[in-house]
Amino acid sequence: MLSEEEKEELKAELVQLEDEITTLRQVLSAKERHLVEIKQKLGMNLMNELKQNFSKSWHDMQTTPAYKKTHETLSHAGQKATAAFSNVGTAISKKFGDMSYSIRHSISMPAMRRK
Repeated sequence: MLSEEEKEELKAELVQLEDEITTLRQVLSAKERHLVEIKQKLGMNLMNELKQNFSKSWHDMQTTPAYKKTHETLSHAGQKATAAFSNVGTAISKKFGDMSYSIRHSISMPAMRRK
């Protein structure tokens, strides 16, 4: 248990700390207003800051080993997929070419017999 004197000392300290916190909040608020004024004078606004932060974050992310490895892997996979689709496209074109020749050939044959 605390004595009455200790309780009074703690209450006084509590009041003092609350006053200091209030003063610090006021000082911080004044500094934040001053910061906004300076940024406005320099033509800086929230959107510009967001763009700069995003650009920096994007750059920082692109330089990480994980991003580089992922980019390399996806790029390689994309190249393989492109080659595979190209091969499928070539095979389909060839098949349609063969079918077209077959259809033309079968259509022209009856016409040759009528002559």
